[in-house]
Amino acid sequence: MTTVTVNIEDKKTEKAIKAVLDALGLDYNIAKQTGVKKRSLNKSEQLLYNRLKRSAEEIKLYKEGKIELQDASEFLNEL
Repeated sequence: MTTVTVNIEDKKTEKAIKAVLDALGLDYNIAKQTGVKKRSLNKSEQLLYNRLKRSAEEIKLYKEGKIELQDASEFLNEL
């Protein structure tokens, strides 16, 4: 098992991340932190953040009927 910690500053982003995790069928825990100093993301953290944000946007567009997502079997055939 792998654990990923993501520090989220706002409710909108938190909701988007939850949607992605739910869509992927992943188990997650949410812990509220107070008094934590804000820090910049390193390169790999920023890359992960950008990918998750893009995935959440794609899920939103799919739910709105604006895009079609690739079938899982098509995805696996590409690998």
